[in-house]
Amino acid sequence: MGYILLAGAIAAEVAATTAMKYSDGFSKLWPTLLTVVGYAVSFVLLAQTLKTVSIGTAYAIWSGVGTATVALLGLMLFGEGLSAAKVAGMALIIGGVVVLNLGGAH
Repeated sequence: MGYILLAGAIAAEVAATTAMKYSDGFSKLWPTLLTVVGYAVSFVLLAQTLKTVSIGTAYAIWSGVGTATVALLGLMLFGEGLSAAKVAGMALIIGGVVVLNLGGAH
């Protein structure tokens, strides 16, 4: 159940971050509200996740998967460039999450 909540927390955080881009510096009402609500939902779900998943593992997955997903959305939705450095960075983030999980979640 903890990992299902964590997936929800990641989805809410990604939605909030994407909405923030669309908010145009918080000058557009609906994207701004989605940003605020998305982050609130994300933190509530992350807090619930921490009842059953270790904090290091949960935070690594939440931040790592969220970062990589937002970077991919930047490419697809906003035409942001893809460089070898970005690919390497995303691979390192994902690799770090894997290593943390292999290190033993207690």
